[in-house]
This record gives sequence, structure tokens and C-alpha cells, in this order.
Amino acid sequence: MDLSNIKEFFKRYDFSFFLLSFVIFFFGILNLYSATHASASTAHANLFKVQLGWYALSIVVAFVISFINPQNLYRFAWPIYLFNILLLVLVLVLGHKGMGARRWLLIGPIRIQPSEFMKISVIFILARYFRNYAPDIELGLKDLIKPAILAIIPTILIVVEPDLGTGLLVLLIFATMVFFRKLKWKTLLILGLVGVLSGGVMYQFGLKEYQRNRIKTFLNPTADAKGTGYNAIQSKIAIGSGKIFGKGLRKSSQASLNYLPENHTDFVFSIYNEEHGFFGAILLIGLYLFLFFRFVWLSVNVSRIFESVTIIGIMSIFFWHTFINMGMVMGLLPVVGLPLPLMSYGGSSLLTFGICIGVATSISNTRRFF
Repeated sequence: MDLSNIKEFFKRYDFSFFLLSFVIFFFGILNLYSATHASASTAHANLFKVQLGWYALSIVVAFVISFINPQNLYRFAWPIYLFNILLLVLVLVLGHKGMGARRWLLIGPIRIQPSEFMKISVIFILARYFRNYAPDIELGLKDLIKPAILAIIPTILIVVEPDLGTGLLVLLIFATMVFFRKLKWKTLLILGLVGVLSGGVMYQFGLKEYQRNRIKTFLNPTADAKGTGYNAIQSKIAIGSGKIFGKGLRKSSQASLNYLPENHTDFVFSIYNEEHGFFGAILLIGLYLFLFFRFVWLSVNVSRIFESVTIIGIMSIFFWHTFINMGMVMGLLPVVGLPLPLMSYGGSSLLTFGICIGVATSISNTRRFF
């Protein structure tokens, strides 16, 4: 490749998703180092190094995927979906059990969480369905039966693990993609009513006791301040103590004194707020909003239905993760185990977000390369 070809490549290649994700990850890795540096455990203190390794892998995977023609994703949507369903079944049979749940498969020293990759598989199969099934009509209830089944099957397998948060996220991805595809108003109202009624039934008969306690704690965290309400209370203390400009890097008392458990996974935004304050939080939220709008812009500016709906699905992964995680640490939503994109520690989740970035870049590059 001569110099002119290299220049042409850089002109055509869309680096925007990589750059945005890198900036967010940069804040995330600094925050992870700050949250774990004072840990008595060497393994815990070195988590940021492991995260750097996972990020390097996710970038390589994303870069490779960015050169895959999206038509191949359409072609292999069914095999990808069925393979991930198989992995979810294997998790229930052979999965590694930890913290009361069976969510991981062990491959040598590596532990992967198939439910993370299932999110992307659901996006591909739903986008394929909406591409093939009457893409120009408003959807009624009958039109939603098949795609709903495609989303509910993995949701059930994930909830059984149990992982209610990720199961809920799969349904939210489905709802976002369906809403983007246009629903009849009557259908929308009926679905809203069904959602409210099924939520009550689910609370009474479908949730385990500890899951119901999370909802009760959300409504009144001080009722069990030293038990189920402890994390929510400590999280709000961390956020409030950051005030306007924060305490500064490595100066989080909630992290250094270990008052806030899971400060490297579910509650990274709390530690970030304590150290960087209101202005730091606004900066981070602004980066996420820029990324969301970039996804929406791309979905409107591609010519194929499959690619447009796929981008909306990817946007919904980032949006709902961000919205739910930030909402729960601020006490606005019940506590569920959903990581903050590119900020929380976790190899499988980081690799999932990397795949999403690669797919989005691939779809953007179709306008210039393929």
C-alpha cells in the first residue's frame, strides 16, 4: 500500500466511534485505578491492568469487524443467534457458579458471560426479521409475535441463571427496535397496559425474595440501612460528597475505606462523581450523549433497513446500560447488576461494547468502502 492509498484509507475510514469510545474508556481506566489502588488485595489492585488487556483485545476485535460487510452479518444472523442460545443452555448445565448465580463459562483461565454476547445476537436476528417482513408498514400485535418470541427465548434463559438485569435489557432492546420500526398507536397502548399488568404479576410470582427486596429498598433504602439499603445509601453519599469539582483523583474515601462495595463494577459512577464532582459528571454524560446522537445520525443516513435497525439496536445497548446504571447509583432506579459502558470492570462486557463499536464502524464504512 503506497502513501496515496494510506491517505485515501484515512479519509474514508470512520474513526469517530473508536475515538469516542476511547475517550470514555480513558476516564474509565483512570477511575478504575483510583477505585482499586488502595485495596489490600494485590489482585484487586491490579484489576486496571487486566482491564487494559481486555480493552486491547476489544479494540483488535472491533477493528477486524469494521471491515466485515454488514451484508454478511445479515446472512449469518441465524447461526449467530442459535449459537448464542446454545451457549446460554450450556451455562445452565455446565456454567461456573458465583455469587449465587450461574452466568459464566470457563474456557481455561478465561471466564466469559454468554448473556453479554446474546444482546448483539438478538439485534442481528431482529434486524433481519424487520428487513424481511413488511419494512414499510406500521406494526400491529400480530406482527410482533415472531420477533417477541425471538427476544423472549434468550430472556427466559438469562433470567433463569438468574440475571434479571440483563434479561430486562434484552427486552428493552427489543422494545426500542420495535418502537423505531413504527407501531400502531393502538398496539402501543395495549403493550403499555400489558407491561404494567405483567410487571405486577412478575413481582408477585416471578421474582426471588432478594429481587423483591431490591425494589423495596429502592422505595425506602433507610428501612434496612445496614443491609439491603447499604449500597444505595453509600452510593448517594459518594455522589453528594463530590460536590461541584470533586475531591480529586485517588481521593475517594468511599473507595479507599471500602465503604462502597462493587466500586469497580456496578458503582463506578459513584466513585467518579466523588472524585470529579458535578462538572466531571456533566462531561462524562455529554460524551455518552454525543455517542448516542452519533448512532442515531448514522441510523438515519444509511440506505438499508437491516443496517439502520441494527444501529438502533446497538444504540439501545449503550443507552439502556448508561441510563439504568446511572439511575440506580443515584437512587432513581432499583439496584441491578448492569455495568456502565466502557467504565465498569468486566472483560465480557467490554468485549461486547467493542464488538458494537466495530459493527457501527462497519456500517458507517459501507457508505465509503463496500
